Amino acid sequence: MIFIAARFLVQSEHADNWPEVSRSFTESTRSEEGCLWFDWSRSLDDPNEYVLLEAFRDEDAGASHVQSEHFQAATRELPGYLAETPRIVNTQVPGLEWAQLGELAVDESSPS
Repeated sequence: MIFIAARFLVQSEHADNWPEVSRSFTESTRSEEGCLWFDWSRSLDDPNEYVLLEAFRDEDAGASHVQSEHFQAATRELPGYLAETPRIVNTQVPGLEWAQLGELAVDESSPS
Protein backbone atom coordinates (compact mmCIF):
# COMPACT_ATOMS: atom_id res chain seq x y z
CA MET A 1 0.00 0.00 0.00
CA ILE A 2 0.94 3.64 -0.37
CA PHE A 3 0.95 5.20 3.11
CA ILE A 4 1.01 8.97 3.53
CA ALA A 5 1.22 11.14 6.63
CA ALA A 6 0.91 14.89 6.10
CA ARG A 7 0.93 17.83 8.51
CA PHE A 8 -1.22 20.84 7.58
CA LEU A 9 -0.62 24.14 9.39
CA VAL A 10 -3.90 26.00 8.94
CA GLN A 11 -4.23 29.77 9.31
CA SER A 12 -5.52 30.39 12.84
CA GLU A 13 -8.71 32.06 11.63
CA HIS A 14 -9.62 28.90 9.69
CA ALA A 15 -8.41 26.22 12.12
CA ASP A 16 -11.76 25.57 13.80
CA ASN A 17 -13.49 25.33 10.40
CA TRP A 18 -10.89 23.10 8.73
CA PRO A 19 -13.04 19.94 8.94
CA GLU A 20 -15.77 21.76 7.00
CA VAL A 21 -13.33 23.43 4.60
CA SER A 22 -11.79 20.05 3.71
CA ARG A 23 -15.06 18.03 3.88
CA SER A 24 -15.74 17.76 0.14
CA PHE A 25 -12.16 16.69 -0.58
CA THR A 26 -12.23 14.22 2.30
CA GLU A 27 -15.54 12.64 1.33
CA SER A 28 -14.63 12.42 -2.35
CA THR A 29 -11.28 10.82 -1.55
CA ARG A 30 -12.83 8.32 0.86
CA SER A 31 -15.20 7.21 -1.91
CA GLU A 32 -12.35 6.35 -4.29
CA GLU A 33 -12.15 2.62 -5.01
CA GLY A 34 -8.46 2.41 -4.09
CA CYS A 35 -8.61 4.52 -0.92
CA LEU A 36 -8.05 2.41 2.19
CA TRP A 37 -8.40 5.31 4.65
CA PHE A 38 -8.24 9.09 4.75
CA ASP A 39 -8.34 10.34 8.36
CA TRP A 40 -7.75 13.77 9.87
CA SER A 41 -6.66 14.46 13.45
CA ARG A 42 -6.09 17.77 15.17
CA SER A 43 -2.80 18.20 16.98
CA LEU A 44 -2.91 18.22 20.77
CA ASP A 45 0.10 20.58 20.82
CA ASP A 46 -0.92 23.09 18.15
CA PRO A 47 -4.63 23.78 17.53
CA ASN A 48 -3.76 25.14 14.07
CA GLU A 49 -2.19 21.87 12.92
CA TYR A 50 -4.03 18.93 11.43
CA VAL A 51 -2.45 15.58 10.60
CA LEU A 52 -3.77 13.54 7.70
CA LEU A 53 -3.17 9.79 7.55
CA GLU A 54 -4.10 8.31 4.21
CA ALA A 55 -3.50 5.04 2.43
CA PHE A 56 -4.14 3.77 -1.07
CA ARG A 57 -4.21 0.18 -2.26
CA ASP A 58 -1.30 0.53 -4.70
CA GLU A 59 0.53 2.90 -7.04
CA ASP A 60 -2.34 2.87 -9.53
CA ALA A 61 -4.80 3.94 -6.83
CA GLY A 62 -2.43 6.69 -5.71
CA ALA A 63 -2.04 7.92 -9.28
CA SER A 64 -5.79 7.86 -9.79
CA HIS A 65 -6.19 9.95 -6.63
CA VAL A 66 -3.81 12.73 -7.73
CA GLN A 67 -5.39 12.79 -11.19
CA SER A 68 -8.95 13.09 -9.84
CA GLU A 69 -10.98 16.27 -10.22
CA HIS A 70 -11.47 16.58 -6.45
CA PHE A 71 -7.69 16.41 -5.90
CA GLN A 72 -7.14 19.06 -8.57
CA ALA A 73 -9.83 21.24 -6.95
CA ALA A 74 -8.17 20.81 -3.54
CA THR A 75 -4.80 21.93 -4.92
CA ARG A 76 -6.48 25.12 -6.13
CA GLU A 77 -8.70 25.82 -3.10
CA LEU A 78 -7.03 24.55 0.08
CA PRO A 79 -3.72 26.51 -0.02
CA GLY A 80 -5.67 29.71 0.64
CA TYR A 81 -6.47 28.39 4.13
CA LEU A 82 -2.94 27.25 4.98
CA ALA A 83 -0.16 29.06 6.83
CA GLU A 84 2.57 27.04 5.08
CA THR A 85 3.09 24.26 2.58
CA PRO A 86 2.08 20.92 4.17
CA ARG A 87 4.86 18.54 5.20
CA ILE A 88 4.58 14.93 4.07
CA VAL A 89 5.96 11.42 4.47
CA ASN A 90 5.03 9.13 1.59
CA THR A 91 6.12 5.49 1.50
CA GLN A 92 5.11 2.03 0.36
CA VAL A 93 4.49 -0.61 3.00
CA PRO A 94 3.40 -4.24 2.76
CA GLY A 95 -0.19 -5.17 3.50
CA LEU A 96 -3.51 -3.36 3.21
CA GLU A 97 -4.56 -2.90 6.84
CA TRP A 98 -3.37 -1.67 10.21
CA ALA A 99 -1.36 -4.18 12.23
CA GLN A 100 -1.77 -4.55 15.99
CA LEU A 101 0.69 -2.83 18.31
CA GLY A 102 1.87 -5.87 20.25
CA GLU A 103 3.64 -3.88 22.95
CA LEU A 104 0.26 -2.50 24.09
CA ALA A 105 -1.79 -5.67 23.63
CA VAL A 106 -5.17 -5.64 25.32
CA ASP A 107 -6.63 -8.81 26.76
CA GLU A 108 -10.06 -8.53 25.17
CA SER A 109 -11.32 -11.74 26.82
CA SER A 110 -11.22 -10.41 30.38
CA PRO A 111 -14.03 -8.13 31.66
CA SER A 112 -13.15 -4.51 32.40
